Amino acid sequence: MAGPTTARRGAAKNGKSKSSGAARSSGSSGPAGRPRPSRSPSSGTPRRGRAPRRSGPGGPRTRLRSGARGPLLWAVVSLLSGAAAIWVLYGSGWLRVTRVEVSGTTVLTAEQVREAARVPLGDPLASVDTDAIEERLLTRLKRIESVDVVRSWPHAIGLKVTERRPKVLLEKGGKFIEIDGSGVRFATVDQAVAGVPRLVVESSDSPGNRRFGVERLEREAARVAADLPAEARRETRAIRVRSYDSITVELTDDRTIAWGSGERGEAKARTLVALLKAAGGAKHFDVSAPAAPAVSGS
Repeated sequence: MAGPTTARRGAAKNGKSKSSGAARSSGSSGPAGRPRPSRSPSSGTPRRGRAPRRSGPGGPRTRLRSGARGPLLWAVVSLLSGAAAIWVLYGSGWLRVTRVEVSGTTVLTAEQVREAARVPLGDPLASVDTDAIEERLLTRLKRIESVDVVRSWPHAIGLKVTERRPKVLLEKGGKFIEIDGSGVRFATVDQAVAGVPRLVVESSDSPGNRRFGVERLEREAARVAADLPAEARRETRAIRVRSYDSITVELTDDRTIAWGSGERGEAKARTLVALLKAAGGAKHFDVSAPAAPAVSGS
């Protein structure tokens, strides 16, 4: 009877050993069969699920709002800077006109130019109308051919004047009218300017003169005077106009130049220079047709 009992005890003992071995090998069950939490290999702490991030202070929403402040701040700074610059230019007393500087005059005086310019002293320098000043000078002082009106910061307006130069003088009533190279009458003086030839316009009732008029003939004569080469200009005493295409230059020692009309002035000047070199002792030079010049007399 002892045999069966021993067998049952051995089976029970074997079953108990197997179950305990299985429990030890799994290592995943805790007390009362509950699963054990897994542990991180590095820290040894239980792994837990990550909680969702909340947008609190310092979170993504706060950072986005902070980034949006940058452009707004720059816009405010730019607006304030622009307002300050406008105030400095127009509202403050720092950049206002206190003086007018004149240069380039020879016959005119600086005071004459300032009086005609009428620069508004005390006004903001940035608001001064330079075009209006230029127009006033060109209108009131015919002797001025051109003028540059510039702002000279921080307190001055600069007027750089270019005066007209007379090319011919028209005598009338004991006075002399100065005419520049464009035929503009710009001044009347009591004494003839040295080195400037006289203009003589011979009145005529020819159809040509009636067609062009005296003013046009004066412009053509002034044009001829401006085109004369230096060699001839120094010895020119008068320019005589009989008609539009009959202009004569009178030199010293009773020499003359038949110039024709005022057209093709540069070509005629080059031809005259060659004739003066080749036949400087001649009395009469004809360059009215510059391609076929002629000289005569000796």
